Amino acid sequence: MSDSGRADALLAELPRDGRGRLKVFLGAAPGVGKTYAMLQAAHTQLRQGVRLVAGVVETHGRAETEALLSGLPQQPLVRTEYRGVMLEEMDLDGLLAAKPKLVLVDELAHSNAPGSRHEKRWQDIQELLAAGINVFTTVNVQHLESLNDQVRGITGVQVRETLPDWVLQAADELLLIDLPSRELLERLRDGKVYVPEQARAAIDAFFTQTNLMALRELAMQTAAAHVDDDLAQGYRQLGQAAPAVRGRLLVGVDGDAQAERLVRHACRVAQRRHLPWSLVHIDNGRARDEQSRLRLQNAQQLAERLGGEVVLLRAGEVAKTLIQHAAERRASLLLVGQSRMRWRRRLFGGGLAARLLRNARGLEINVLDSDDMPAPPRLPDVRGLVWFDYGLAVVATVVAAALAWAVASVLPLPNISLVFLAAVLLVGVRSSLGPSLVCAALSFLTYDFLFIPPKFSFAIQREEDVLTLLFFLLMAALTGNLAARQRRQLQALRDTQEETSELLDLSRKLTAATDRQAVISAAAHHLQGWSDLDLCLVNRDGQGDWKVETGSPLAFTESERAAADWAWQHDQPAGMGTGTLPFGRWWWWPLSGEEGPLGLLGVSPKPGLELSGQRRRLLTALSQPLAQALARAQLAQELESARLHGETEQLRSALLASVSHDLRTPLTSMRGSIDSLLALGEAIPLEDRRELLEGTRDEAERLDRYIQNLLDMTRLGHGALKLARDWVSPGDIVGSALGRLRAVLAPLQVKTDVPAQLPLLYVHAALIEQALVNVLENAARFSPAQGRLDVSAGVVDDQLFFAVADEGPGIPEDERAKIFDMFYTAARGDRGGQGTGLGLAICQGMVGAHGGRISVADGIEGRGTCITLFLPLPTQPGLERDA
Repeated sequence: MSDSGRADALLAELPRDGRGRLKVFLGAAPGVGKTYAMLQAAHTQLRQGVRLVAGVVETHGRAETEALLSGLPQQPLVRTEYRGVMLEEMDLDGLLAAKPKLVLVDELAHSNAPGSRHEKRWQDIQELLAAGINVFTTVNVQHLESLNDQVRGITGVQVRETLPDWVLQAADELLLIDLPSRELLERLRDGKVYVPEQARAAIDAFFTQTNLMALRELAMQTAAAHVDDDLAQGYRQLGQAAPAVRGRLLVGVDGDAQAERLVRHACRVAQRRHLPWSLVHIDNGRARDEQSRLRLQNAQQLAERLGGEVVLLRAGEVAKTLIQHAAERRASLLLVGQSRMRWRRRLFGGGLAARLLRNARGLEINVLDSDDMPAPPRLPDVRGLVWFDYGLAVVATVVAAALAWAVASVLPLPNISLVFLAAVLLVGVRSSLGPSLVCAALSFLTYDFLFIPPKFSFAIQREEDVLTLLFFLLMAALTGNLAARQRRQLQALRDTQEETSELLDLSRKLTAATDRQAVISAAAHHLQGWSDLDLCLVNRDGQGDWKVETGSPLAFTESERAAADWAWQHDQPAGMGTGTLPFGRWWWWPLSGEEGPLGLLGVSPKPGLELSGQRRRLLTALSQPLAQALARAQLAQELESARLHGETEQLRSALLASVSHDLRTPLTSMRGSIDSLLALGEAIPLEDRRELLEGTRDEAERLDRYIQNLLDMTRLGHGALKLARDWVSPGDIVGSALGRLRAVLAPLQVKTDVPAQLPLLYVHAALIEQALVNVLENAARFSPAQGRLDVSAGVVDDQLFFAVADEGPGIPEDERAKIFDMFYTAARGDRGGQGTGLGLAICQGMVGAHGGRISVADGIEGRGTCITLFLPLPTQPGLERDA
């Protein structure tokens, strides 16, 4: 045995995180003592300090059972009214809220009252287990779904309350409560199981000696299968040879009356042989009535409940397709039902089983005989008859007869039959097998009546004409059958192509979607063409309520809201057609990612229509790429959020580093000057004191500019900077900016060129001045000592510009666009040290707020940098008055 197999076996035995354990007390029949044994085990747990609650326990009036129950804490039952009758059911929500360590739940296969959250009690238990609560429960063997028909054959009673076998197989512990048949009958006669009147009726109808022995054997076989599984698991944990899965079981199912019986038998065989199994249906295009489609759908749903895989194939030849599929899946056993031996099957090689036995190689074929019980009467489905096709057969025969009569004088008799064969072929291609056979029969009779001597009579005069007519009938039947088969195969291929196209089309649309809204729009555009269904996609909003993201407007009723909530919380389908809250008109399918649902797909058939199994499977297939696309969009959003968070952290770090440096430098200089004045006082000459105070003032102004830049950048980023526009002269803006930077520009040779005749600007003067101050300060920092600095203004293309050119190191072409980014600095030639890198970013924000722009070019005589501010020129106030 491989190490990976042993590891899987060991991991399977580890406690499942957050999930409770299930212990089942199994019995052969009522009265064997399952509930009594469960209560005894509960008292043992109670003495060990386990916090437990009896959720629901049926004592059936037995004194010993009631005495044991009275010593245990109990959860009150929920009373509901249904059609005037008060029904009591287990309080699931109360148990989930109390969250005890152990809950006692009797009668695992019980059907809940209509209107309950779940249709079956075993579904309630699954929810308790998912909440981390351990459960003790009881069940009788006749309630197992796979044994339903076998129990009916033994006892003659159809058990209505059934339990999927996988629930019992998933139990952590299975305890068989056995009682010999004679002792159970004595308990019945003594009134310890039912009251005397009920006991006598039960003995006569169900509790016979032979029935109890057969049920006891079934219970032991079920317990033995569970023990075999535990034993095999133990061997695998030891790394020793364990019973290996040998192949696969395939069960071929059609829409006949024994479909469900065949599925149950396949489940039992698969359990005994430890084989995975699949239900396979071959759609050969044959027309089916509504009853046949319903039986097939029920069989497929039953197979899913029993843990089997449902496979739908489309082909013309059923036997050949089954053999090919068995080879592809490496199946070792093929199970089919016995076909009805109609005359044409006897004539053309027998039924499906005979063809499988004749063509299969190395494959075990099992054939289940037909049920001995009489089948229910089958009502003819008038709607299933396509009268147009049969009318086409009659018309084709008449037209062929007229054409044959017209050419009878020029063609020999054998060639005339080809005209009728052409009519049969035409009908077979355009319709199905039934109309083509009708056309063949009518053509046979017409050919005999009109053309075989003696004419206008069905009598045959010559013996060789009998053989001619028989060959004609045979060829007509074969031709019609072949044409109809080819048409069915073509239709099956069209259906397959339609489903594949649906998946491909949706996948293509979803591939181009980059965010959740695009995914939802693509899904809505794809599904809006389904006229037989109402579809919607819902999601949780910030308050935990439901919002419809696309599809039909939805008014949530209480049942719909409960079904949607349950599907979201448990990541399982709920609503119409499921076992959970099935009384609404919507079917909810969760679209899930790795961390839970990303949305719910709601499906509801139009009034008067039904949601077919084929439609449901197609929606399930389409939901997979839709869920993947939603998960991909969520991942992209999370990655973008992570990227933005990283950039924000990087900007915060850069801001703190820059601010800490640029604020600390002027503060240190100011503190040094103030300490000198305080320490030396009058001892410092007047001129030196004045110089210290002026230096302190300059550093304070520098500090004020840093803080103002930070505040302006914050206001720009939050949209809080308001423009108080007014008419202002460009020369006044330049003069004020140069005055504010007089000390900074003192070491440089500043040249200004601002014509007096420049037009006025309608701007926020303080902001434009601050922008020009930032550009001038940036140029001064990067200019060499005694370097030139040219400041000019002018008009170009209905725009007024302010240009500042220096003789600094310049800015490379590839970096000129970056200097307007926040925190980007260039330290080459910077006499003042590094800044925050906010000055030019603020300039761009201020100028851009006025509808202007900033450009970067070479500086004086090709050296340094020239930064130009462009502002739009409005209509001048004087010109406006003249107009």
